[in-house]
Amino acid sequence: MDSGRLFRHLFASRWLTHRRFTDDADAAIEAAIRAAEARSSGEIRFVIETALDPVAAGRGHTARERALDVFGQFRVWDTELRNGVLIYVLVADRHVEILADRGAAALIPASGWETAARRMEEEFRAGRYREGSVAGVAAVGDLLAKHFPARAADRDELPNQPALL
Repeated sequence: MDSGRLFRHLFASRWLTHRRFTDDADAAIEAAIRAAEARSSGEIRFVIETALDPVAAGRGHTARERALDVFGQFRVWDTELRNGVLIYVLVADRHVEILADRGAAALIPASGWETAARRMEEEFRAGRYREGSVAGVAAVGDLLAKHFPARAADRDELPNQPALL
C-alpha cells in the first residue's frame, strides 16, 4: 500500500476540486464537447472525481479500474454507433483515463487516447485545468472526427456537461 497515495485520497477536498474546475472551466469543457461532437458522430462524456474511496485507494485500486466502473455507470457504452468516449479525471492522483466503446476502440489505436490523456496531465501539473481539459476534449474530438464523421441524423446521446463525483 502506498501511504502517500492513501493520504492524498483521504484528504482530497471537493472544495479544491471546485477551485480547479470552476464554473468557467466547466462551461469551456461543455463548449469544447459540443464543438467536438459537431464534427463527429462520436459522443464524449467528461467525468471528474476528487478521490477514490479510502478503502479502494488503500487496496491499490487504479484510476483505470474506477474509470471502467464510471464508464458503465454513466452508460457511455449506450450509443448507437458504439463510439462513446469517457474522459475520466481523478484529481487526487492527477491522472486521466480515456476509455472508448467498442466501435471507437476498434478503429482508433490506444496510443491516440493515451497521447490526449498525457497532454491533459501535463497541463494539470502546471495548474492549467481548464486549458488541459479543453485540449484533451479537442484531441479526442479530432480522433473521433477522423473515423466517425458527423452525419445528418446525429443526435446528442450523452450529456455534454462535465460531471463531478
